[in-house]
Amino acid sequence: MTDLPAVTERDVYITRSFAAPRDIVWKFWTEPARLAEWFGPTGVHTPLDRIEVTLEEGGTWYLGMTDDASGELYPLSATFLKIRAPEYLEVHIATASQGEIEDVILRVQFHDHGETTRMTLHQGPFTPENRDLTVEGWEQSFAKLDAVFEGAAA
Repeated sequence: MTDLPAVTERDVYITRSFAAPRDIVWKFWTEPARLAEWFGPTGVHTPLDRIEVTLEEGGTWYLGMTDDASGELYPLSATFLKIRAPEYLEVHIATASQGEIEDVILRVQFHDHGETTRMTLHQGPFTPENRDLTVEGWEQSFAKLDAVFEGAAA
């Protein structure tokens, strides 16, 4: 498993569990049709035709999030730096809805717990305002992902 760098006050750090095996959670992070089911905070969706994933180091991770009310586009453009399926993703975020950003790295570890997966997300560095908005966005997105997994179990 990859060790994450130290967390600072400029970073987002989230650990949570999902009610699905690791290989399934991995697919929801790496397959366009699955990303379209959950990615984006409340009031935002990510249409399948605005998702591009080239799952290889140096490959593209593009998510064109769209505001449900206004139709405004919130692009997230990134490059995969490290991939160790199904346990680790490292992504360099080049642009986000705030515009070009520098040196923001997203690191996600997927820990196998049988029928559940513990995810550890570390992203940054951010300004305090953007850090807080990012935490809020991830938490809202993960609530959507929880709902997808709950529906699959029904």
